[in-house]
This record gives sequence, C-alpha cells and structure tokens, in this order.
Amino acid sequence: MATVRLRRVYDSPDPEDGTRVLVDRLWPRGLAKAVAQVDDWPKELTPSNELRRWYHTQEGEWDEFRRRYEAELAAPEAAEALDRLRSLAAAGPVTLLTAVKEPDHSHASILRDALEA
Repeated sequence: MATVRLRRVYDSPDPEDGTRVLVDRLWPRGLAKAVAQVDDWPKELTPSNELRRWYHTQEGEWDEFRRRYEAELAAPEAAEALDRLRSLAAAGPVTLLTAVKEPDHSHASILRDALEA
C-alpha cells in the first residue's frame, strides 16, 4: 500500500515525508524554494484556474468541486501525471504539499484519494 501524506508546504520538512510534491498551481506566497524542499511540482495535477476560481466563489460547493476536479484528473495529461505519481508512491512515501489551511478539505485530499484508489 502506498504511503501518501498531506501537509502544509509552510510546515518544516520531515524526514518521513519521502518525495515532497507541491500540488498547488501557484507557488506559495513568501516561501523560498530552498526552504520548501519541493521535489516535484506537477501543475497538470492541480485544479484548473477556472475550477479554483469557481470553488472560491459563493457558489463553490464541495461535492460539485470534487466531481469537477476528478473529471479534470481523468484528462489524458493529468492521468499520465497521476500514473507517474502513483509509481513514486509505490516506491516510497510521498507527501502532497499545499498552502491551504485545511489540507484534508482541499483538492489535495481528493488527489490523495485518487492515488490510493
């Protein structure tokens, strides 16, 4: 079973993180790349700008966001990147990094679920 963790990118790196993968489309504000220690940044796995903006409006609803994001992950380019990430996770621990305040209620948790499926 693959070990996939969720953490905030602002948290200090942990030796148990394994491969550290940033899963946000935009680089986190105020964070130096050297401090973040990100090993990979597959932007094709991040929600599209349109979906991200929609979700952050008042009409954005979690179940609908999940449905739309899962559809984006099924697109060929994203599916290929997801397969690469699954291979990484099969080889050792992977930590998905995000700047959101609640990683367990974000696109990162949906991505983790897709990796573990």
